[in-house]
Amino acid sequence: MSKTYNIAVMGGDGTGPEVLAEGIKVLKVAAEKHAVQLHFVDYDLGGERYMKTGDLVPDSCIEEFKKVDAIYLGAIGHPDVKPGILETGILLKLRFVLDQYINLRPVKLYPNVETPLKDKGPEDIDFVVIRENSGGIYTGMGGAVKKGTPNEIATQIMVYSRFEVDRCLKYAYELTRKRNKKNMLTLVHKSNVLTHTGDLWVRAHKEMGDRDFKDIKQDYAHVDATTMWFVKNPEFFDVIVTENLFGDIITDIGAMIQGGMGIAAGGNINPEGVSMFEPIGGSAPKYTGKNVINPLAAINAAAMMMDTLGETKAAKAIDNAVTEALKSGKIKSMSAGKMGMGTRELGDYVASLVK
Repeated sequence: MSKTYNIAVMGGDGTGPEVLAEGIKVLKVAAEKHAVQLHFVDYDLGGERYMKTGDLVPDSCIEEFKKVDAIYLGAIGHPDVKPGILETGILLKLRFVLDQYINLRPVKLYPNVETPLKDKGPEDIDFVVIRENSGGIYTGMGGAVKKGTPNEIATQIMVYSRFEVDRCLKYAYELTRKRNKKNMLTLVHKSNVLTHTGDLWVRAHKEMGDRDFKDIKQDYAHVDATTMWFVKNPEFFDVIVTENLFGDIITDIGAMIQGGMGIAAGGNINPEGVSMFEPIGGSAPKYTGKNVINPLAAINAAAMMMDTLGETKAAKAIDNAVTEALKSGKIKSMSAGKMGMGTRELGDYVASLVK
C-alpha cells in the first residue's frame, strides 16, 4: 500500500514558481513509478502578497505547515521589497518556528558540468556540508548603543548551548554512517581564536564520536583552511559539520565548485518534524516568465525531499535522471538562457528519464 505525503508548495518570488513547477513535474513521475502518493497544497507567500496585504507568514499558515510532511520552496526575494524583510519574516521565521536546526547542502559535481577547479571531476567533488541552522551569531543576540555618533558600539554574539551542538553533531555522525563513503566527519570551526564556542564544538565532537560512533573517523579543520582545501583538494572531504555563520560562507564556495547556483540545492531539516527544501539560486527576477531559468537545482531539492521522507528509491530515480540528462550532452550550460533548451523543456527531459 502506497504512502501519501502532504507537501506545502511555496513558489515565492521571481522565477521560484517556474522552477518549482518543473520539480513537481519530475516528482509526480517518480512518485507514480515508485508507488508514492503526493498531495500538493499551494501557498502564495512572498513579495507580491506582502506588498498587497502586509502579510509575511500568517499564524494560520504556520499551524498548517506544522501538519504537512514537507515544504517545497522556490525562492524568496522581490526587487520592490527592501532586502531583509522577506528573508527574515518568511525564511528565518519558518526555520526558527519549525525548529529546522540542520541546513543540509550536498556538494556534488555532475557529469559535463563545468567547475572552476582545474583538473577536478565528479570523482573529486562529492561531499556534504551540515550547517547548524538555528543558533550562533544569526540569532541576533547583541545590540547597539550611541548609534549614529562617532562613539557608536555594536555587538553581535555567537552563542551556543551544548544541546544545540549535540543534536547537530548527532545528525552529522548518523548521516556520515548512512552515507558510508569515507566514514569521516570533519568539524569546521575557528577554535584557535573562538576559544569558548570553538572549544564546546571540539569537545562535543570528540566525546560523541568516542562514545557512540567509533566507526567514524574524527577530523577537524579551521574555517579559513577549509576554504583553501575546498579549492585545492575537495576530494579530501566526506561530511562536514559546522556552526551557522561558517556554514553559510563555505556552502557558497561549495555551490561554485559544483557548477554554480543552477545546480545547487539545500534542505532546512528538522529530523523530528517538518523540513523545507529549496534551490539556492535565489529568485532571479530578471528572468521571470522567460522560460530560460535552470530548474535542475529545484529538481535536486525534490530528490532531497524524497530522500529525507524515506522514499529513497524515488529520490535515487530523480538523481539518476539528472545524471543521465547531464551525461547526454544536450544541456549546454548551467546558466540561464544558455542551457540549450528552455526551463519547461528541461523539466520534460528529466521527467522522461525518470520514466
